[in-house]
Amino acid sequence: MSVLTITKDNFKTEVVESTKPVLLDFWASWCGPCMMQSPIVDEFAEEHAEIKVGKVNVDEQPELASAFGVENIPTLVVIKDGITKEILVGLHRKEQILEQFK
Repeated sequence: MSVLTITKDNFKTEVVESTKPVLLDFWASWCGPCMMQSPIVDEFAEEHAEIKVGKVNVDEQPELASAFGVENIPTLVVIKDGITKEILVGLHRKEQILEQFK
């Protein structure tokens, strides 16, 4: 499954109302670790179609970053049934990310 761009406009339909668990990647173009996390998140999305994966640009969507209390990036947020289950700050491997969905 491809990675979605999540904005305040599509957040409710793509994340809150999702029937699948969701992984959100909060990132920014100027963030070096974010650029290292991005291809890992892309691969994760391709390998796990059972999980919806979205990216949130913190510069373009400050309301969403604030709503999740994002202070450092990259930050990965695991959401199941519209509820935040886990927040991972910093660079993570695919295996570490998948472990949050078990």
